[in-house]
Amino acid sequence: MKKILVPALLAVSLLAAPVYAGNPAAAKAASTQKAADKTYKVQPQLSTLGWVGKKVTGQHDGNVQFKDGSVLVRGNQIVGGTFVVDMNTLKVTDIKDADTNGKLVGHLRSEDFFSIDKNPTSTFKITKVTPLKKADAAGNNATITGDLTIKGITQSITFPAKTGVKGGLASASGTATIDRTKFDIKYGSKSFFEGIGDKAIYDDFSLSFNVVAKQ
Repeated sequence: MKKILVPALLAVSLLAAPVYAGNPAAAKAASTQKAADKTYKVQPQLSTLGWVGKKVTGQHDGNVQFKDGSVLVRGNQIVGGTFVVDMNTLKVTDIKDADTNGKLVGHLRSEDFFSIDKNPTSTFKITKVTPLKKADAAGNNATITGDLTIKGITQSITFPAKTGVKGGLASASGTATIDRTKFDIKYGSKSFFEGIGDKAIYDDFSLSFNVVAKQ
């Protein structure tokens, strides 16, 4: 009985051994895949977020500042991230007259638009990053999908971006097109108000970003 039991135990132990024992390359690949993601901290002072809103008779543009955030990096790829925007920093840059500028900023802060007093921050959380096989004409090398929250309403958006990781820095830049009506911002929209003619404001606005994060 003992002669049978010992070989049996030896066979079980061999079967339970790691399958990569005889394959160093496979073992290395598995180790790489299981490597923990590194977290890089967003640098608000080095990052920018600009906006452009268009209407029938023209357009306005400005910027808003990132408050904080983090970027998840695996190897030399950005794989995730969360970003917080301080809506109280919203500015209009195309209007030079102080009174007119202040009136527009006040309107954008109101319930008609971003309701900033009730919603002082907006957030974006990356849910998927898909690398492109070849960069496009604008240099974008990835497609980013994530959850954007404005006025407490969350919607999934997807946009192209240029991403990179080098020397302890992670960066992402690009432009996302947002349908404001999905966030209950309907003021001046032809989709909801008929007969407003040249007072109409287009539903889509754009956000151009350049995010820099440091390890």
